[in-house]
Amino acid sequence: MTTTRAAVLRTPGEPVAVEALELAEPRAGEVRVRILASGVCHSDLHVRDGDWPRPTPIAMGHEGAGVVEAVGTGVHRLKVGQPVALSWLVPCGICRSCRAGRPWACPDSPSFRHHMPDGATVLTATGGEPVLSYCGIGTMAEATVVPEAAAIALPEGIDPAVAALIGCCVSTGVGAVTKTAAVPAGASVAVIGLGGVGLSCVMGASLAGASRIVAIDRVVAKLDVARTVGATDVLLGTDDRSATIQALHDLTDGGPDFVFEAIGRVATVELAIESLPLGGTAVLVGITPFAARASFAVYPFVDGSRRILGSNYGFADPPVDFPRYAALHLDGRLPIDRLIDRRIALDDIERAFDHLRSGEGLRQVVVPA
Repeated sequence: MTTTRAAVLRTPGEPVAVEALELAEPRAGEVRVRILASGVCHSDLHVRDGDWPRPTPIAMGHEGAGVVEAVGTGVHRLKVGQPVALSWLVPCGICRSCRAGRPWACPDSPSFRHHMPDGATVLTATGGEPVLSYCGIGTMAEATVVPEAAAIALPEGIDPAVAALIGCCVSTGVGAVTKTAAVPAGASVAVIGLGGVGLSCVMGASLAGASRIVAIDRVVAKLDVARTVGATDVLLGTDDRSATIQALHDLTDGGPDFVFEAIGRVATVELAIESLPLGGTAVLVGITPFAARASFAVYPFVDGSRRILGSNYGFADPPVDFPRYAALHLDGRLPIDRLIDRRIALDDIERAFDHLRSGEGLRQVVVPA
């Protein structure tokens, strides 16, 4: 057994506490990873605040990176000392989606049950109480044990904070543009919401060669960052939906070919749909609380041959996509480091959640040690 400190949620809606836990040694097909960086994602906040029900107690975090510290028997793809990013979705490998090469659509991933594929937990609290690992990886910790399939080798020299973001927000946003929507060169794009995922959508649109990329947010500082990662135009969001749509249409010759919603709010989902021109596509990337429902006028939607796409995890195939995104970053074509505005200690996680609720910042990264 190894001792690790981890941010543990015991009661949704109540503060997360950093606890000392026992971490099991890696068994066959498992690896222990020393966590060097863990992003603070809005999905973590949904769980912490009780918007997304999850079993507890649970070690938080699902966007992490580090180095391999130990490997169990039968692990040959990874070696001690290797830098890795962690994938929060380990496919089951046998469902029809997995068989068809769509691991992001796996309905029976063990990650959804927050433990190892055989049902084991790797964390134990004082007194022997088992503690789950969020999405099976629990990255807001000093170390974690994960299935080999969850640890994706990355090139030497990659910043661990950048690697952590590749594990979730970058793959989600860049992939939504380049894989889910397959935006063609020359298309016009709008992105609503400029957190880590939204700015990744902007980067993805630039990578795809979009001719016009309009970034929309209520925070001026985020609009400034969007310009540095590929936005050609910016719009300051207001409560006047009609004015926002008109301004967007003026910038994009009647409306953007693709609108990416990257917040997960009903009002902005509806804004994305209402902004579409004839033949336009709304791509819903942000995830709402479970009970949220949006609506739209059906006649103009059908009559205008408009489309809505849902994009989970940017259709990521982590063993293929993570190293590719890392290489693009190291080549200067994917400026992931510009998404990071704060590096914080593990003990500051509650303040990080407060900061995330405010909507002011970009991506915060926990550096455990």
